[in-house]
Amino acid sequence: MSFGSPGSGKPPQHGAVLEGVLERITYANAENGYTVARVDTGRGGDLLTVVGSLLGAQVGESLRMTGRWGSHPQYGRQFTVENYTTVLPATVQGIRRYLGSGLIKGIGPKTAERIVDHFGEATLDVIEADPKQLIAVPGLGPKRTARIAAAWEEQKAIKEVMVFLQGVEVSTSIAVRIYKKYGDASISVVKNQPYRLAADVWGIGFLTADRIAQAVGIPQDSPERVMAGLKYALSQASDSGHCYLPEERLIAEAVKLLQVDTGLVIDCLAELAADPEGVVSEPVPDPERPDATVTAVYLPPFHRAELSLAGQLRRLLRGGDEAADRLAAFRDVDWDRALAWLARRTGAELAPEQREAVRLALTERVAVLTGGPGCGKSFTVRSVVELARARRARVVLAAPTGRAAKRLAELTGAEASTVHRLLELKPGGDAAYDRDRPLEADLVVVDEASMLDLLLANKLVKAVPPGAHLLLVGDVDQLPSVGAGEVLRDVLAPGGPVPAVRLTRIFRQAQQSGVVTNAHRINEGLPPVTQGLSDFFLFVEDDTEEAGRLAVDVASRRIPAKFGLDPRRDVQVLTPMHRGPAGAGVLNGLLQQAVTPARPGLPEKRFGGRVFRVGDKVTQIRNNYEKGANGVFNGTVGVVTGLDPEEQRLTVVTDEDEEVGYDFAELDELAHAYAVTIHRSQGSEYPCVVIPVTMSAWMMLQRNLLYTAVTRAKRLVVLVGSRRALGQAVRSVSAGRRCTALDARLAGRLAPRVDARVDADRD
Repeated sequence: MSFGSPGSGKPPQHGAVLEGVLERITYANAENGYTVARVDTGRGGDLLTVVGSLLGAQVGESLRMTGRWGSHPQYGRQFTVENYTTVLPATVQGIRRYLGSGLIKGIGPKTAERIVDHFGEATLDVIEADPKQLIAVPGLGPKRTARIAAAWEEQKAIKEVMVFLQGVEVSTSIAVRIYKKYGDASISVVKNQPYRLAADVWGIGFLTADRIAQAVGIPQDSPERVMAGLKYALSQASDSGHCYLPEERLIAEAVKLLQVDTGLVIDCLAELAADPEGVVSEPVPDPERPDATVTAVYLPPFHRAELSLAGQLRRLLRGGDEAADRLAAFRDVDWDRALAWLARRTGAELAPEQREAVRLALTERVAVLTGGPGCGKSFTVRSVVELARARRARVVLAAPTGRAAKRLAELTGAEASTVHRLLELKPGGDAAYDRDRPLEADLVVVDEASMLDLLLANKLVKAVPPGAHLLLVGDVDQLPSVGAGEVLRDVLAPGGPVPAVRLTRIFRQAQQSGVVTNAHRINEGLPPVTQGLSDFFLFVEDDTEEAGRLAVDVASRRIPAKFGLDPRRDVQVLTPMHRGPAGAGVLNGLLQQAVTPARPGLPEKRFGGRVFRVGDKVTQIRNNYEKGANGVFNGTVGVVTGLDPEEQRLTVVTDEDEEVGYDFAELDELAHAYAVTIHRSQGSEYPCVVIPVTMSAWMMLQRNLLYTAVTRAKRLVVLVGSRRALGQAVRSVSAGRRCTALDARLAGRLAPRVDARVDADRD
């Protein structure tokens, strides 16, 4: 359904005024604020349709809207809103509706009814002028009265900020975050230091801050703007996986972004390089031409982390004397005898390359185990853990995601946790365990290591104690980490100091799996076999929109009917992109309708363009160190188990079985997860995956993307889309490496940097 401009009836009336109570929001675009809503004008008859930017308006509020009347050829008479203000309702009915809408935390429909029954038309004056009087209402004690008064004041202050920000199209949730960050100073900061917002407030990038800055009169060629733009370009590069940008590329991107002279950008870059918290410039080997160098420009956290990680890995590898080796007993072990004992204990013999990997993990201070599905990585890890524990070694097991950690624990019979939980990350991102307070471990095993980004890998390796062994396990052919860096690939780079074993033999049992054999075919550049298999299917549909609808039908109806799988728990739709007719955004809406539809009498919460319901599968889309026992991190998946309109709170139980609460103002941290991008699925494993493969995503159709998606499935893969798109994905090898110098630092091709701002060992 789309709502366009008014049709060609009578000419539109500009400057018209309409007053009414916002009854419901039919559609809201979270990106630009465009809203379709229904209002009650109080004159009887049907609700009236209004369209336009209604950022910040809440159901139940009385609005005074200015705009123009028009007629839509399909939907009839409607009012296009150009601006609006909220007005407090004057009637008892209006006040009851307003207070009961959930706008004020602590007041739901029943409480609103009791308050309005007690105070009548004076209700809002009482809350505004003397909220202590609320204690006279049955059921409201002193604590609840104080909470309601505080929520009223906060709502007023946030409204003031929102009214100010309306002109630059800043969303409600961001206005709330600005207020929570700066309090009464919010408007002053927005007016006088708008670029601070990009650094201080999650959800505000440079582009939003720049729009605000232009609205408050900051010149386009302001050095403050140019330096903020340079940092933004580097930040965007890190979001794309790069640890740095070559200087020439950074300058060119900044000129294009800012539309200013190159000379001004160069001057501002030099000023940033002189600032300890600005940027760091350093010559590094050119990734395209190993015999040449480029001037790399880093944001300081990435430069510090890259130096530190290289230094820490080299420190672990160097070790000290043999007595310092916490697994020194394995240097002189009789391996034939040890492996025979292991075979009796596990009931299976190790293949030669698996034996080599076990020896490597237990005799080398740092080692890597890599290989594709069905090649025995899991059994090899279990063997390493069994032998280490037989020698009473303290083994610590971790993985980047909750699901991967659970899988590791089931595999080894030992406790495993996420890396974040293991390190006990605190608000701000600092870890409780680091070089000064290392983990109590003799062997640290990290599964799904391809997911480790530079910043997290640095925190982890710093916490490995001297003399302990570190084993990184992962499939280097999968997509690299969502965050910046290519840590596993850099550690495995030719000429590096870290020993590694790559498992290549597919075991007989795995050879019977179409999922495993097709994953290896894709990785070798061969098309998957899609006929005659009981666990790998292709539904051909060339039209992208139809392919999206078919994927939804397959995931929500056909697979549950044929295989008895639960569409919410067991089936995961994985898409190359978020946008588009077969992207995660659209498919989530369709899958929610199919799996968790609206039900009369059950509460739901609309936030931006999303509606949240109990039973929804959701995912966290930012790191939040303030939530949960040790933070909730980007990619964490869970199910909505509670929704309280009165307390304005939603409850999620994560895949780590932790209950986490979200205020309604925080719901932009959550997205639906019935469909997720393939990048977001890393480290997870599902009984069944459904993968739309369409030409609309042709720029993303790459071999490692499809390979990663297929390897997420334990039992069943269903592809939906065109053979042409599938062929494109299999043929296309990922273009270019990420900009990272970790491999060069590890191989000694980059001299250790002496910098007053950086202590590689201590960072």
